[in-house]
Amino acid sequence: MTPRTASRPGSRRPGTRRRRIGVAAVLAVVLAAGAYVPLALLSPVAPAAASAEQYTAPTPAAPELTFPDYGATAVQALGFDDSLTTSGDDQPRAIASISKVISALVVLDSHPLDDGDGPTITFDADDAALYDAYLARDGKVAPMPAGLRLTERQALEVSLIESANNYADALATWAFGSTDAYVAAADEWLDENGMTSTTVVEPTGMSPENTSTATDLLSLGRLALADPVVAEIVRTETTTIPGVGEIENSNELLGLDGVSGIKTGTLDEAGACLLFSADYTIAGQDVTVVGVMLGGADHDSLDVDVQALLASVTAGFQTVDLTRAGDSFGRYALPWGATAEAVASDDARVLVWGAETIDATVSLDDVGPDDAGRTVGSVAFTIDDQTVDVPLELDRPIAEPGAWWRLTHPGEVL
Repeated sequence: MTPRTASRPGSRRPGTRRRRIGVAAVLAVVLAAGAYVPLALLSPVAPAAASAEQYTAPTPAAPELTFPDYGATAVQALGFDDSLTTSGDDQPRAIASISKVISALVVLDSHPLDDGDGPTITFDADDAALYDAYLARDGKVAPMPAGLRLTERQALEVSLIESANNYADALATWAFGSTDAYVAAADEWLDENGMTSTTVVEPTGMSPENTSTATDLLSLGRLALADPVVAEIVRTETTTIPGVGEIENSNELLGLDGVSGIKTGTLDEAGACLLFSADYTIAGQDVTVVGVMLGGADHDSLDVDVQALLASVTAGFQTVDLTRAGDSFGRYALPWGATAEAVASDDARVLVWGAETIDATVSLDDVGPDDAGRTVGSVAFTIDDQTVDVPLELDRPIAEPGAWWRLTHPGEVL
């Protein structure tokens, strides 16, 4: 029998050591798993970016305007920059009584009414003599007896509504002391307002040397409508002035086809002229059109041409659908297979004139699990200097990833 070898005190068997190492390894794995599992199951997942959809812009059609074959014409729908369109020559032309709009604005610039009717003007014998002087030149006049007292507003009404030359002249002299002083003030006013192609030598328009271009007069029309006093006066069809009687607007289109002003002009050297404005409601939006037509044969035929032009301008308006609620502008694809789209939350449409260029810029947030309807960005539509913003939202919920995906994708969750 082989004798048993006695173990040295303190020594351990190799198997025991291996078992203990194995137990420790298993215990470490269990501990690690115990830490990993809750981390994997509870840690938030990284948000995902969206891929933007390609936006195809609507293409409104270009309008065809009906212009006369004479003189010079310009027209624009206010607030629609691309609608400014001209026809005919661009040379300064005699503007006749359209000059009275300039004189009214220059007088008001120096002597504003300050929310009232302005000071009272007493017309003297020199003013009264203007009646016969302009009548002798076949100019339009209104009664102005010496000693007549009218407010500044009333005098402006006779000048602009009745187109009375004696009142335009007397007003300019009252405001500035002389015709020369008025002309100097008018020159300064024209420069300040960028009407560099306009010349005035007197306040009435009886001189053919009062000249301007169609585009300058379009600016004058905008300035007239921006002045509340002038804008109200030029849309007045008839009124009664004490000491003068009933006066009637020389603009026979007033009140027809939306026409709301502004001033007629007639002179041998100028022909029939009209600085006009018209107001419309198109697709629920208020629109004002301003224009000028110079060099007509007479006012009857010119008025027909203005009406045809206005009809073609209004026909150039279109309501363009930018987007409908639910249209997609981006798609989310999450790593665990969930998908959702960023869709428009509302309908959006815009009133345009002519062949406008429409651009869209999409901004989208990164997202993770979330509810349907959450705002995740916006789309900004640009038309000229107008911007229409539409919020974008998730079209469906993005669910949390499942436990198995979390456990098997440590790189995405830790």
